[in-house]
Amino acid sequence: MINTRAEKNEEIASLSEKFARSKAAFLVDYKGMNVEQVTLLRKKLTTLKSEMKVVRNTLAIRALKDHPKAEEAVANDFVGTNAVVFAYEDASASAKALDEFSKDVEALKLKTGVMDGERLDTAKIKMLANLPSKEALRGQLLGLFNMPATQFVRVLNAAPSSFLNVMNAYKDKQEQK
Repeated sequence: MINTRAEKNEEIASLSEKFARSKAAFLVDYKGMNVEQVTLLRKKLTTLKSEMKVVRNTLAIRALKDHPKAEEAVANDFVGTNAVVFAYEDASASAKALDEFSKDVEALKLKTGVMDGERLDTAKIKMLANLPSKEALRGQLLGLFNMPATQFVRVLNAAPSSFLNVMNAYKDKQEQK
């Protein structure tokens, strides 16, 4: 439990640093979850380079003072029991994990989030969760880069193939006579 002013200032500085370092932050209500469920969620998030931190609302709001866009987006949502999920790398993967976990554990409620200073409501978080993974997007991009070369090779290959087809048809016609 945080009691002294120095401990509170230390916690505010830590939260401010986490908001600055994260690509996205999601506010969730964990009321009703048992310790085992919270631990399982934290383990899932850790593998995705994310972190779930239970916060005191007043300290989180004070930490957001260093980040005016994020403060404007989510400061009014710090009501009730809250935890902040900081996504340090892939925001989409963290959103997907939270969305899937909230389907399995009804006690977990996605409230809101912030990414690049923009507010994310529940619908936007679910939309972010449905985006393809970073690896899938990279594969699609590489496929797009490779497509012109593939089509060029097909065109080059088509001319000799067509010529051979014509010659074979001519040969077959000559054999039938």
